[in-house]
This record gives sequence, structure tokens and C-alpha cells, in this order.
Amino acid sequence: MNTGHGQEAGWAGRIGRTAIEKRPRSGPVTIGRLGADDDEQVDERHHGGPDQALYAYAREDLDWWTEQLGRELPNGVFGENITSAGLDISGALIGETWRLGTAVVQIASVRVPCGTFAGWMGERAWVKRFAAAARPGAYLRVLEEGVTGAGDPIVVLSRPPDSVTVSEALRAYYGDTVLMRRLLDAPGLHPGWQEMAVAVLGRAARADAARADARRQEAQQQEALG
Repeated sequence: MNTGHGQEAGWAGRIGRTAIEKRPRSGPVTIGRLGADDDEQVDERHHGGPDQALYAYAREDLDWWTEQLGRELPNGVFGENITSAGLDISGALIGETWRLGTAVVQIASVRVPCGTFAGWMGERAWVKRFAAAARPGAYLRVLEEGVTGAGDPIVVLSRPPDSVTVSEALRAYYGDTVLMRRLLDAPGLHPGWQEMAVAVLGRAARADAARADARRQEAQQQEALG
């Protein structure tokens, strides 16, 4: 379990403050509807609220990034509240539920990399690299409040059939329309994805129309040339 408080940061964009730096907690941590106790969420529009109360990232994925970046990555460095071990979060399903100590949580969304994250990491082309790796971690909704702490098991309670994985959800965000349509049917999906879907599917429709128009023009030109 990792928590943190907001601090001023010149690279944090228009907000100017961020609580992305999370540090490990010892002892029990109370999990409420809006997240872990003593954990601040500065940009609540993008990183907070009941549908993004907690952020979970796998230690195995942090270890993968350690090899890619050539630097040590301690628990909490990606801003995650929960650093898991032995759980494939990228392969977990939207709508999946877990028990954390006495709390029950549900995967509601995935992390989309942003400028604040890029500034914090200080790595070249970080947004593009993080997106391409498709190891985004999961945002969790708290279904039942409770208490958990370091060393507690994460118990998978349910996995909805025919849902989309955490990794696939990020691919949907970046333009995979087939996955996006499937994602919209995922149980427990963050409501904000409805708006994202309109944008993604709209861009795809415009691109398809542009390609069709280009093919028509090419066919007309060939016909005119005989």
C-alpha cells in the first residue's frame, strides 16, 4: 500500500501541484469509497472520485520497466496505491472484483498516460512508450469499504465473461474500434468511457469516410483516363 500528499511541481502543467509520488505505508490502511486514508488526489477529474478511488500496478510490470529504463523503480513510483505481486493486472478484466483485506474493489478503468506522469518520470517520449507497452495498471472502484495492508492477499472474487482486459482497454482508447465496442459492454466500466468512445469511434468513422472518398476519386480518375 502506497499513499502520498500533493506538492508543487513545475512540470505538473496547468495544475502546478501533484500527488503522484506515493510511498509505502506500514500497518493497516483504511480503504474508503474515495480511496485510501491519508492519500491525496490533487487532479480529481482525472485521477480520483469513486470510479478511480485506487490505482493498482503489478510489481512484475515495474520490474519489466526497470530493465527497460535501466533504473530502480520502488513501489509507488508510478503513483500506484497498490503494488501487487503474483497477479497479472494487464490480463485482468474490466469489471473484475478483488478482495483487499476486508475491502472489496472492482476494476473500472485503466491508466492513460498524461503529461504529469511524463514530467514525473523524466523519460524521453514517455507517454508514447508507456502506451505502446500496454501495461497500464488498473483504476479501482471501492464496492465495500474495509482495511488492508502490506502483505495481505489479493483474492479474485469474480471475472465477468466476455469482458475486455486491462491491456486491451488501453488499445481501445488508442483507436481499436472493435475493442472499444466490446469495452462499452463491460460491467462496471467507468461512465467517462462513454464520452471517450464517441471520440474514438467518431475519428475512426471519419477516417473510413476519407479513405472511401479517396478510393472513389482514384476510380473516377482512372475511368477518365480510359
